Amino acid sequence: MERLQVKQIRDIVYRLRQGQSERQIARDTGMSRVTIHKYYCMALDQGYMDGEEELPTDRELVAKLGPTFSPPWMESTVAPHGEVVEKLLAEGVEMVAILSRLREDHGYRGSYSSLRRFVAKLRPPKAEARVRVHTRPGEEAQVDFGSVGPLVDPATGRVRPSYAFVMTLSFSRHQYCELVFDQKVATWIACHRHAFESFGGVPRKVVLDNLKAAVIEANLHDPVLGEAYRRMAQHYGFIASPNRPGTPEHKGKVESGVHYLKRNFAAGQQFTDINVANERLAVWVKEVAGARKHGTTGKAPLALFYDKEWEALGPLPSQPFSLCEVRRVKVHPDCHVVVDGSFYSVPYRHVGERLEAYVGERVVELFQGVELVSTHERARHKGEWKTRREHYPAQKAAYLERTPERCIEIARTIGPKTAETMEQLLSERPLDRIRSVQAILRLRESVGDERLEAACARALYYGDPRYRRIKEILNAALDREALPADVVPFASLAQRGEARSFTFARSASEFFGCEEASR
Repeated sequence: MERLQVKQIRDIVYRLRQGQSERQIARDTGMSRVTIHKYYCMALDQGYMDGEEELPTDRELVAKLGPTFSPPWMESTVAPHGEVVEKLLAEGVEMVAILSRLREDHGYRGSYSSLRRFVAKLRPPKAEARVRVHTRPGEEAQVDFGSVGPLVDPATGRVRPSYAFVMTLSFSRHQYCELVFDQKVATWIACHRHAFESFGGVPRKVVLDNLKAAVIEANLHDPVLGEAYRRMAQHYGFIASPNRPGTPEHKGKVESGVHYLKRNFAAGQQFTDINVANERLAVWVKEVAGARKHGTTGKAPLALFYDKEWEALGPLPSQPFSLCEVRRVKVHPDCHVVVDGSFYSVPYRHVGERLEAYVGERVVELFQGVELVSTHERARHKGEWKTRREHYPAQKAAYLERTPERCIEIARTIGPKTAETMEQLLSERPLDRIRSVQAILRLRESVGDERLEAACARALYYGDPRYRRIKEILNAALDREALPADVVPFASLAQRGEARSFTFARSASEFFGCEEASR
């Protein structure tokens, strides 16, 4: 026979006294006829079937017809050590340490869950009174992330863990939802911007959790906001209000919104990729979540939003916020900092220092305190270099500017023979001869353009336009002498393939101006 509650036994006795048959009672209550007949016999023996007598009290029914139903109960495995547990709890010992001591000192082999349930019965939690906070239209929004399982990334075709960003307006309970693949600062700020644009305005305060994308230091009285989130709050004109650590109930409106999204929208759904899921989510927010009768307000969130809250929101700024994050970076010896795998130059005087990189969607700004050190267009791919020549020391910048093309361009400003020398040297193995070419061009700083042009002309005439020969010509002042007019230049013979039969019109000692050359 099944065990019944007191109210069920009383109901059976009442129905029997009213003349209802056992079959009818079984049909109306869903109880078995065997159970009803058993209680009929027990009630008849106790004299309860007399319709003129009042029904007995609950206590008497339990005493005469049997105890109420109670689930099976087994003694806790911790019970034999109850006194030890109570003593350790009184001394302030944590439950993990209590479990360890029970195992080491008393041979306990039970689980931590058994200990936790036993302690919960010893010291049941006290119910706390709470105040439900009511907000005015446009006054507050609450925001949070929640995990919604794996989704396909259309960029890679791979399945990745995904999260739901939810911002709930506290007055109307209307919300903005977006599915993302991470909880980074850039994603956090972009979702805020999308939410404000969806609402068509900005609430005066945003209540948030102490997640790293927004709060650097979670503190009870003075939480430290991330610089990017602080700037965004000032740009849109709202106050960021992080929760006290460990109190998610302080943003219960968005917590319930995240749970509702996970149970009602995400549960049991399969989407082609995250883009399709977000399209479906936008429709769900309006047609399901926004149209339902809310359990607290008793009204549809979307209707209440347009009726009373939309006009109370602050206006959107003329330009959306573009800063993604702020991070500390170090200036390396190559005069560059690294941001997201790309390289950005800063003036060489900051080498070894730490700067703040303000990373926007299109621009990267580098600050030292309040001083703007450098600004670059943001790189679109990892490994890109954003370099300004003026950020290097003068000698380093000059060296970097002397590319093969630039060297020929500079040589043309000196003269045609100098340009011809550069072109001839760089026509083969330009990377091997770039240093030689740069060294020849540096000679103009000591001898001037006219002498360098004459030296290059003589070196070309005799078919050896290398740096060493040009330097020797200048040292011997042979650039000041005229070239012989009746001798075919070596370079011309070489071009015609006759260089092997060539004989110099002047001796080597006359050409180089030294006795050693004749040896």
